[in-house]
Amino acid sequence: MKPAYLTLAESGELSMRVAAAWQRMEDCDLCARYCHVDRRATIKGAVCRTGRRAIVHGHGPHHGEEDPLRGSLGSGTIFFSWCNLRCVYCQNWDISQKGLGRKVEPDQLAAMMLSLQAQGCHNINFVTPSHVVAQIIAAVDIAANKGLRLPLVYNTGGYDSLEALRLLDGIIDIYMPDLKYDDSDKAHSYSHVRNYVEVNRAAVKEMHRQVGDLVVDANGIAQRGLLVRHLVLPNDVAGTDRVLEFLADEISTDTYVNIMDQYRPCYRANDYPALNRSLTSREYARTRAAAVSLGLHRFA
Repeated sequence: MKPAYLTLAESGELSMRVAAAWQRMEDCDLCARYCHVDRRATIKGAVCRTGRRAIVHGHGPHHGEEDPLRGSLGSGTIFFSWCNLRCVYCQNWDISQKGLGRKVEPDQLAAMMLSLQAQGCHNINFVTPSHVVAQIIAAVDIAANKGLRLPLVYNTGGYDSLEALRLLDGIIDIYMPDLKYDDSDKAHSYSHVRNYVEVNRAAVKEMHRQVGDLVVDANGIAQRGLLVRHLVLPNDVAGTDRVLEFLADEISTDTYVNIMDQYRPCYRANDYPALNRSLTSREYARTRAAAVSLGLHRFA
């Protein structure tokens, strides 16, 4: 299956998207924070603390992703520093909250993509991309014209603006959002964002509209579609049953979903009694049973 962005590159539309994305960054609405900072000029007031250049923590083949992404040769991950969420239990807080990494120009980002392709990776996996949409589009335009031919994965915390997603329509092949909560008040308490549920559900609907259910090739490698992650939190903080009901009722029972059981208290979680313990096997087993009862059947 031909990656979607190649058609846009051939028509010249991809270059037009680059210009549009940079323009939006000058009054930034490229994530659901809607900070409206001119991020090409300053990072003052920008929650993401990222200006014109993306900050990359690292890149390389990743063999710990879901089976349809990692295959036998790995998913070509590019880890962006900073984040538009402030999850108190973040397991990668040194990247998301400290911003460790190096600033890169779009041509350097494009070179990373081409290097990952040369190493045999099955896809290019943008990890925590919501605040660097403009930089990614600019880099894809460069890389596509230099021979990039891999599917692109948008691996996001799910707090994405519709403005950004519309720019990405026809560029991203595989969307992989988190569905973190079913309660925006809890999202505000534990991830310090407002209206998470409303924003997240609108975003996931738009992602599914663009790419549909996950399609894999004869070897089981993802080519296009939606793949959802949900981290089960202790004491049902996430409202998992209602998250799964949303997927089954409003997206598709054919949604490929990774119901994750690896929660453990990290970062500042010990300061929050409801989060100050690991998930139990009973909690997780009940969640999986609930998913099956709703008709969901494609699991990581």
